[in-house]
Amino acid sequence: MTAHTGGTSLVRVACPHDCPDTCAMLVTVEDGRAVAVRGDPDHPFTRGGLCVKVNNYEKRVYSADRLLYPMKRSGPKGSGRFERIGWDEALATIRDRWSAIISESGPTAILPYSYLGTEGILNGLNVGDAFFNRLGATISERTFCDSASCTAYFMTIGPSPGMDPESFKYSKYIVLWACNTISTNLHHWPFIAEAQKNGAKLVVIDPVRTRTAREADWHIPIRPGTDAALAMGMMHVIIGEDLVDHDYVAKYTVGFDELKERSAPIRRNWFQASPAFRPTTSGHWHANTPRPSPASSASAWRSSAMPAAARRCAQRPACRRWLAPGAVSAAVCATADLGVSRQMGEHLMRPDWITPGTRVLNQWRLGAALTQEEPLDPPIRSLFVYNSNPVIVASEQQKIVKGLEREDLFTVVSEQFMTDTARYADIVLPATTQLEQFDIMFSWGHPYLTLSQKAIEPLGEAVPNTELFRRLARTMGLDDPHWSRSDEDMALDAMDWTNPAMQGITMDLLKEKGWARLNVGTPETYLPHAEGNFLTASGKCEFKASMAAGGNFVLPLFRQGSNEYQPGDPVDPLPIYTPSREKPAAGTGDARQYPLNVISPKSHAFLNSSYGNLPAQLHHAGEQVVLVNPVDARARNIGDGSPVRIFNDRGSVEAVAKVTDDVMQGVIVAPMGYWRSLSRAGATVNALNPAAYADLGRAPVFSDTLAEMAMAGVAMAAE
Repeated sequence: MTAHTGGTSLVRVACPHDCPDTCAMLVTVEDGRAVAVRGDPDHPFTRGGLCVKVNNYEKRVYSADRLLYPMKRSGPKGSGRFERIGWDEALATIRDRWSAIISESGPTAILPYSYLGTEGILNGLNVGDAFFNRLGATISERTFCDSASCTAYFMTIGPSPGMDPESFKYSKYIVLWACNTISTNLHHWPFIAEAQKNGAKLVVIDPVRTRTAREADWHIPIRPGTDAALAMGMMHVIIGEDLVDHDYVAKYTVGFDELKERSAPIRRNWFQASPAFRPTTSGHWHANTPRPSPASSASAWRSSAMPAAARRCAQRPACRRWLAPGAVSAAVCATADLGVSRQMGEHLMRPDWITPGTRVLNQWRLGAALTQEEPLDPPIRSLFVYNSNPVIVASEQQKIVKGLEREDLFTVVSEQFMTDTARYADIVLPATTQLEQFDIMFSWGHPYLTLSQKAIEPLGEAVPNTELFRRLARTMGLDDPHWSRSDEDMALDAMDWTNPAMQGITMDLLKEKGWARLNVGTPETYLPHAEGNFLTASGKCEFKASMAAGGNFVLPLFRQGSNEYQPGDPVDPLPIYTPSREKPAAGTGDARQYPLNVISPKSHAFLNSSYGNLPAQLHHAGEQVVLVNPVDARARNIGDGSPVRIFNDRGSVEAVAKVTDDVMQGVIVAPMGYWRSLSRAGATVNALNPAAYADLGRAPVFSDTLAEMAMAGVAMAAE
């Protein structure tokens, strides 16, 4: 694909980030240089605006800190000392080291590590799967945020589409559950605000009085990890007081009688969630209000108990019908859910190249794997990182750093900046930004497909991920035609252009307009489950999940297409409340030593660790803070603005205290995304988090974390 190089032009691009908005952007290019980026005013969801993360995206592209050339390490691991080399030398070094490792230990001694640093269908989650499947490397299981919810939804309503977020403007009762929409789903907010203006009630369920909670009619602060108790309590009210649409339940659901029996004794769980909450009031509001719209975010699935809450959220609308715009489902519509990109397996991931018996390793256990705390045969001898920054985004930060310091670990990192992970690499490869590459973008937050065209030529010697894996394939002697396709050929192969939802959408249309709404009707008419049509084995919403018989599972999408070595542990076919693994209420053991529940929500100015190094976003975010309730602060002689240390037996983090009643007593809040190399004491909040799994989908449990807090420099007996 050729970029615009002469004169002034306007190029249509899509935001690359793991965010439900997937914004349509317009890039002004003058003489080959991008000079401005803005939202597309004609896009019905973007509406011309961009968030603080990307509204100066051109500054990211032209940052003086960009990595533009291949480099090799010239100092100790972690020192950040590198020298420039050429692509030929970089690829030859990789070939020689990998060939030796494969000869001595086999290909599974190589581990790829990636997630959604860019979300495009071409350059995103699955871009390296075919290469590593053909190479025979260890399969990387990637379950960072939505694996639990995906497993829960598949068990309940299947890979079924949910509601159109634009239809929220017709809702009369909206529940945002662990969803700080204004910070993490900005373009959905105007539709919610319009509903409020028209008389809708907005309820926000969150331990923190967030920007979004301040706009709510009712903020319900609940203890982290008790969401399932609350969800089951609300279901108890709906069922127990017969606020159920029996006709819909009889026609389009299965397992209602069992659900009713399970819900009966659940009242005691309400107050575990929130002593001040009135579940009867909420149950009546939700059940008696036409067009109730529950919505949740990835942040909602960050504790061991949340899969049950996810199943409850998916089930609850089935008690009230999906018969009106703004009242169709708890799940937000996504282009991927509609099946328009289901050729990805055959044309991008290539699971047919996986050698049977190839081991699977969950990325959440990277620290244990690299330090051999979790013995592996063969051990991991090489790590290839792209689209991720594990030192910041994964748990057990100190273990990961210790593993990366191994001199015998050959680490390659493809990046745009010298991240905390790249500092430990032996070889660093330069990656393009979104303005320098071609991609086609799905959304997990709205029903629009977006084409992202290359606005400028790549700076320096940076390459897109697609080109990176073409070069690696050639270097390793893999000559399949799979790697001879252009990016546009790959896009044409990846999409199911014959799908009814794609009717009328062509590549030429996308090139001209930049985006297209899938052919699913308007926000006023899109009612995918008004007559059932769930993509489950029964074709119905399954209150009692038939898939539970097969045990726990992770979608093959998150494990390079592999379906071997699934967790398989028993799953209750009905939702059940399971307390957090680490819970302050216990009052014994770790709860006595570490009485504060730490949560690490998304930052308003960062996208995970992206933008955590850039001046404008850092200025907006300020230094790493920790929100603490006044009662907890007084008990520790901590004042507003005090430097503090948060610690447990996994690590410690320093931050600046912000004393506020915006957070519940017993809970402290440290937004994630700050870089270790730019932080006090060289650690960030994931130094505290465990590497445990939730009940479904091997999802992480960030919000199960317990810790103690003290003034920085003050020793505590708990340590």
